[in-house]
Amino acid sequence: MSSPWAKISKPEPINLDDIMSEEVAKDLQAKEEEKYAKFLCSVTGTSDNTIDQELLDEIAASESADINSDAVIAMMLQKQFDKEYDDMLKRTEDKFNGSSKVSISFSNYRRAPQNTDFDSDSEEDEFEDIMDRKDWDRFDTMQRELKAIPQCGYTMKDGNMITKHDITLNSRKNACKFMSFPPEFHTGDGAGFDLQLSNKVFNSLKMHSKHEQNRRHKMHDKKEDQATAEFGVDESTRLHLYKMINKKLLERVNGVISIGKEAVILHADSDPSYPEGPLPKECVIKIFKTTLAEFKQREKYIRDDYRFKDKIGKQKIRRTIHLWAEKEMHNLMRLKKAGISCPEVVCLKKHILVMSFIGDEHRPAPKLKDAILDDADCILAYDQVVETMKTLYDKANLIHADLSEYNILWHNERCYFIDVSQSTEPSHNDAFHFLMRDCENITNFFTRKNVPNMKTARELFTEITGCDFNDRVALEVLRDSFKMKPHLVGKPGMEPLDSFEATWQKMKAGELPMATNIINEVENINFVDVPA
Repeated sequence: MSSPWAKISKPEPINLDDIMSEEVAKDLQAKEEEKYAKFLCSVTGTSDNTIDQELLDEIAASESADINSDAVIAMMLQKQFDKEYDDMLKRTEDKFNGSSKVSISFSNYRRAPQNTDFDSDSEEDEFEDIMDRKDWDRFDTMQRELKAIPQCGYTMKDGNMITKHDITLNSRKNACKFMSFPPEFHTGDGAGFDLQLSNKVFNSLKMHSKHEQNRRHKMHDKKEDQATAEFGVDESTRLHLYKMINKKLLERVNGVISIGKEAVILHADSDPSYPEGPLPKECVIKIFKTTLAEFKQREKYIRDDYRFKDKIGKQKIRRTIHLWAEKEMHNLMRLKKAGISCPEVVCLKKHILVMSFIGDEHRPAPKLKDAILDDADCILAYDQVVETMKTLYDKANLIHADLSEYNILWHNERCYFIDVSQSTEPSHNDAFHFLMRDCENITNFFTRKNVPNMKTARELFTEITGCDFNDRVALEVLRDSFKMKPHLVGKPGMEPLDSFEATWQKMKAGELPMATNIINEVENINFVDVPA
């Protein structure tokens, strides 16, 4: 091969014997190892003597073990990589622990062990015994001091007698016991100072801890086994729903419509093959919650109701909820009989009430507060609500007692009354107060809708009852006219007095003041001839 620019030197001929010579091979290998040793020295920053000595040792070992130089270099690189990784792990551990008294160790993640001399004969002397190490915290030291007192009950220290009843020792002992309270009891870091608790304080904390633990277990058991949970479907409720499906009353339970403070409303499809007759295609399942202590205050709505007078007593919350569901069923049936638009009762089981669904295609009808109404719809809704309140009072003999825009549904330009579980009869002691509150709620809502020609709350009350709300005497007479009629008429020896006679008896007894407007009630008296 020739070049026009320069003369290329011819390579020296190589003798085959030199190539096959072991001495030449060793010389080449030594030069190569020396070159890589200098490179590692510049990278690691190690002295030349150290590297050379390590290389000589590794080379000697490699020659004896018949290992090539590449494996030796790889081992050295791996050793350096492990050292760098352990240093980084140590820095991370120090940064994570900081100045905390409780620290964690990353020693299990180290590449190389901290103590490399595992083959030493004096291993027991090199490793510190855990029993002889320094106390973890101040409580370990106090435990040692408490154990130092012999069985005789006292010890001498600096010429003073220290007994097992020493106030300081007992206070520190109580502090040690205090730190062993259950995890849910927040004790804090008591090892940072000389914590001392007297017997009175420790006993109070111990009783409080036991009380809280028992209460927590009781609430857990009650929530799991007895009471309804957040969505009102506990084990007992699921069992009742499962039985309804087995009896072909329901085909499926679809999901939650709404969640209130008193009940959970679910949507369900009825089973078309129900043997006892046709059912509404879509149903509503109202599950009354049993976790609310608020229902204990609802006894005032049932106490004066003759339908439940024999069922009221000192009962559990669950039994009270059953009465509450039963009362809503009876009230809905009475509304339906009076021709009022409301859900139709399908079935009642314990605290589960199944009713017809107000809506279309799984979409529930909106509440009056959420419905989009124009001016004409607002006027129509107001007229319907007023007429329904009058019908509810005159024909159904009921007062809603919780009527507002939240308990009225708007569907197909009609108002449907719902949530009638608290509805009472006019004979209830607080019935007219409930009615006045309903009138105020309805008047306030439609006033915000700017409905023209509206009546005030008192005018609406007077239109429904025929009496002024401030006329206490007339209201008392009106209330007495409803009493004893439903549950005593027809019973032998129990003939009701008319309103005039009842008022006259109270006036003679001084219970009612004289009033001229009582004479107006005489026109509505129905005289009853009682045989002698």
